[in-house]
Amino acid sequence: MNRILTKLKEEKKLLSIYFSAGYPNRNDTTSIIEHLEHSDVDMIEIGLPFSDPLADGPTIQESSTQALKNGMTTELLFEQLKDIRKTVSIPLIIMGYFNPILQYGVEAFCKKCEEVGIDGLIIPDLPADVYHREYKTIFEHHNLINVFLITPQTSEQRIRYIDSISNGFIYMVSSASVTGSNSGFGEAQTTYFKRIANMNLNNPTIVGFGISDKQTFTQATTYSKGAIIGSAFIKFLKQHSIAKIPEFVKAIKN
Repeated sequence: MNRILTKLKEEKKLLSIYFSAGYPNRNDTTSIIEHLEHSDVDMIEIGLPFSDPLADGPTIQESSTQALKNGMTTELLFEQLKDIRKTVSIPLIIMGYFNPILQYGVEAFCKKCEEVGIDGLIIPDLPADVYHREYKTIFEHHNLINVFLITPQTSEQRIRYIDSISNGFIYMVSSASVTGSNSGFGEAQTTYFKRIANMNLNNPTIVGFGISDKQTFTQATTYSKGAIIGSAFIKFLKQHSIAKIPEFVKAIKN
């Protein structure tokens, strides 16, 4: 069974951490992943750096730009991850834009993901209907779960369609803004969380955007299975050594 599905069955709220591959330094990728697993993180989203990251806030854009300057490429990421399953057992998800995947070749990319032990992909600019029509069978052949994003503006019809073609979790964007731009959740976002929870979807939701500390993690997971932290973790990496990662995770979970 896919590791994501196994993890989603656990009776607890899940913490997923996002970071940009090749940041802060080119060869930090595997070390960060290993430190996150040892810190009891539940899932990891590995950002594939891209030159035009439209959905990302300034913090993630900056880390992506630095990773590209460090020489990070799709091929290098796969090279870095080739032995990752010797030391890491939690779900690993690659999050990136469709252009680099298309350039690499969708079939070849998915095959390589399966070879190195990637469990899922999050591709914000791949439309659900295009995925369903053209790529779903390829993803499933390589045991990859594709994770779709919904926002407060996504219609109920669209959400139910996304739910019908999903087989893992749905990434519930806490707001329509870019990543890293919020500080706490207000009434409108709480109402949104409740509304989605009341839809009784087949797939659980995990909240992303705006989660930075224990308070926002607790708020986000009240009506969902888990939460994703990206910008706050990248800021932490910029200021602290990789060895201090357990301190960051402990402050969120305890």
